Amino acid sequence: MKKIHTLSIIIFLALISFISLNENAFALTVSPAKLEIASDPGTTLSGVIKLYNERDTQQTFYTSFENFEPSDDSGKPRFVGNNDGLATWVSVQKSVTLSPKQHLEVPFDIQIPAGVEPGGYFSAIFFGTQQPDLQGGSLSIGGRIGVLTLLRVNGDIPEEGGLLDYKTTDGTFFYDMPPVSLEYRFSNDGGDRVSPKGDVEFKNTFGTVRATINANPQEGSILPSSARRFNLVWGAEKPQGFFNKVSAQWNNFHIGWYSAQLNLGWGFTNQTTSESLSILIVPWQLLMVLIAAFIVLRFALKFAGKRYKANLLKEIEKNKSTEE
Repeated sequence: MKKIHTLSIIIFLALISFISLNENAFALTVSPAKLEIASDPGTTLSGVIKLYNERDTQQTFYTSFENFEPSDDSGKPRFVGNNDGLATWVSVQKSVTLSPKQHLEVPFDIQIPAGVEPGGYFSAIFFGTQQPDLQGGSLSIGGRIGVLTLLRVNGDIPEEGGLLDYKTTDGTFFYDMPPVSLEYRFSNDGGDRVSPKGDVEFKNTFGTVRATINANPQEGSILPSSARRFNLVWGAEKPQGFFNKVSAQWNNFHIGWYSAQLNLGWGFTNQTTSESLSILIVPWQLLMVLIAAFIVLRFALKFAGKRYKANLLKEIEKNKSTEE
């Protein structure tokens, strides 16, 4: 029994050591996380990427490149290799060795071919712990971190697309209080990425704007020939418990019909669109407490009135007896 207990402790300590090693195996900070650049065909762009080795030991990182495209409407990229396109235009030194806690600026060049079509081109510059020839395409044996590169090659680029859908996230129409979760889907049928900008205005029954939220707080982009879903939330997280909700409804009072108007603009040609939906907010927990308080107050006033009349009649009778 003692041997089993000792063996369990050894396995546990080994497991903890393994987890700690894996957590610290790849500790590199890269900035910026995203490069948004534009230039003409036949030109060369230059810049630097800042690296920071978080570890207390020297480490070597290897560079690689991959193009990416949208995987679904969530905005997450799907890496598709490096046989053509922007991934073949980027030049960065093949490896970088950083001393413990060292900061370093790594230069890069992007050589845009002279005859390339105007439009958007998208790739990532990766820094990994394994050499590129061991990574097997888009898969990596070791850890790696990348800088997304969003390049616009100037020229006559078509801009098409628009709002596909706008609704509450869970299809809810009735709310007792915020938060209200919204989502919209936007399509891009043009030749370069677009990043919608705008807001959502929440107006009450009387047309007064009660709140305004950013329609694209993360400044997310939509790549060509794709659609993206954006999720928005108006209001803080709903408190738990009946009386906590009553307190929140009292401090941030909302009741009646509300319109949530989405206003968006996008593209170099400053296209715009807007759409509105309606919701009903009834803070029924607060109303129940107020109604109950009104009923109690009414009975209390009625009872107090009867007591006052009774005492007044007693005083009158007492005064009559004294006079007689």
